[in-house]
Amino acid sequence: MSETFEVIEICAGAGGQAYGLEKAGFTHRLAVELDHNACTTLRANLPEEVVAEGDVADPEVWNPADHGPDNDLGNRELDLLAGGVPCPPFTIAGKQLGANDERDLFAWAVEQVAVVRPRAVMLENVRGLSMPRFAGYRQHVLDRLTSFGYVAEWRLLHAAGFGVPQLRPRFVLVALQAEYADYFEWPEESEHETTVAEAISDLLGKHGWKDLEDWKKKANKIAPTIVGGSKKHGGADLGPTRAKRAWAELGVDALGLANDAPMPDDKFEGKPGPKLTNEMVARIQGWFGEFSDWTFTGRKTSNYRQIGNAFPPPMAYAVGQAIMRALKKESVASNRQVDQEHDPVYRILRDAKDFLSADQLVQQAELPLGIPELEKRISMLRHDFHVVTKKRDNTIVYKLGEFKAFIGQEDHSRHDVFLKNRAKIS
Repeated sequence: MSETFEVIEICAGAGGQAYGLEKAGFTHRLAVELDHNACTTLRANLPEEVVAEGDVADPEVWNPADHGPDNDLGNRELDLLAGGVPCPPFTIAGKQLGANDERDLFAWAVEQVAVVRPRAVMLENVRGLSMPRFAGYRQHVLDRLTSFGYVAEWRLLHAAGFGVPQLRPRFVLVALQAEYADYFEWPEESEHETTVAEAISDLLGKHGWKDLEDWKKKANKIAPTIVGGSKKHGGADLGPTRAKRAWAELGVDALGLANDAPMPDDKFEGKPGPKLTNEMVARIQGWFGEFSDWTFTGRKTSNYRQIGNAFPPPMAYAVGQAIMRALKKESVASNRQVDQEHDPVYRILRDAKDFLSADQLVQQAELPLGIPELEKRISMLRHDFHVVTKKRDNTIVYKLGEFKAFIGQEDHSRHDVFLKNRAKIS
């Protein structure tokens, strides 16, 4: 195997995942991103020629087939396909439209695995994707990857477990070709948490703010999840109402950002404390210590969105290291048990050659709560799949129809909706 390990990263944002993967030893063949401001930041940190700007699903921006095993460009086998595909389709704070959201690219990304055939895959998203609402969606993803010859597994990881002073759970999918799968071990999360005070007190006190020591006592814990917002919703503040209350308990005014740290005699009457600068927010997102050497470009609000929407570099580094070890086969094969079961109702319907009754589904899926549980699962499946029902002998019977998600179809509604909302998507 070559000593160079190449990654193509889709929906790369401003480079949180890119930075972590580069630190783990991967070299970018491509980093594809839609947002112009984020691309400018990527070009300031990566070789300019590897940054591709535009819709990741547009073959004129990049063509997955150019990087597959039968490509005509002389590209060797890709080591890793990675990305942080858009979160809004799955976020708990949103409508959780999943496959019906024009921003959903998770299913599309999974289909590209069959085209590119990388040794490994790493895709991350928000915790909402781990909820029961998306059990069928997750099962579809696992089943597709299995059919491509990969061993895939989801894992909920927490930023605080990797030294990031923030409550930021991320749902990560890792898939490897069978040859490497037994060598993969998920990185372990540390029980030690870096606090906000530890991360940014030197920045907050750089002008000699006299109330710093009192502030540090309030900020001796981790922060709530930073919310970067989007062109459509959210500005340069630190999150919704509940998050602002949590920031207030830390002695931070979350209603906007500051241009500089407090001066020595600054008081914040009627406020919980000072506002943070982008430099402080970047540290809370994981850009500190060995991950400090990264340049953000653009204006303040754009910088904040880039930072706030990023995958924390230390998390990307930890998962990237684990994948690298597997690709190098450095550890003894673990024969680990991989959980491939997320929704038995989906799997039974998928494999059925004919309609199935409710009683048949309950029995085959071994649902402990019977019909009520089945009805709930069918209701959730309908969000992302067409589920056909009809009456047979006075009994309702079910059959699984098409997946609603965009996976590259030329006639999918995603195209028109995407073009209509292009200026608002980030």
